[in-house]
Amino acid sequence: MTELPGSVNATAIHPLDPSHFAPSETRITHVVFPGTTNHHGTLFGGEALAYMDSAAFIAATRHCRRKVVTRHLGAMEFRRPIPQGTLVELIARVVATGRTSMTVRVDLLIEQMDSPARELGCTGTFVLVALGDDGQPTDVPPLEGATDGR
Repeated sequence: MTELPGSVNATAIHPLDPSHFAPSETRITHVVFPGTTNHHGTLFGGEALAYMDSAAFIAATRHCRRKVVTRHLGAMEFRRPIPQGTLVELIARVVATGRTSMTVRVDLLIEQMDSPARELGCTGTFVLVALGDDGQPTDVPPLEGATDGR
């Protein structure tokens, strides 16, 4: 492997190496465009839910590496309006597992394009169930470090 000019450490972990990321966490960034906003110039609540459900789906899929479906949408809190023209970052983490289910917490952070400051726009929990090849619920791995057997 040839070292590139200005590289600091040629033996560093490559970003495409699967060990480089936490499999139970997903981060996705979107721009709030006019087509996703209401007459107040803020993101439709349904769009925010769709973004969040998608992030939860990816986090759960990465955790169990199976087909997953959303089973339940738990507590949702819309804390502040999400204005058109802002960036939103979704951070989805598997926070609990059952035998066949995973609970994923999703936070949606709002960031103005001209400032690094971020605010929590909304948060919610999603329960997803893993499916086997037969389409029936199947076991999921426990969270790393879980002490209660799951």
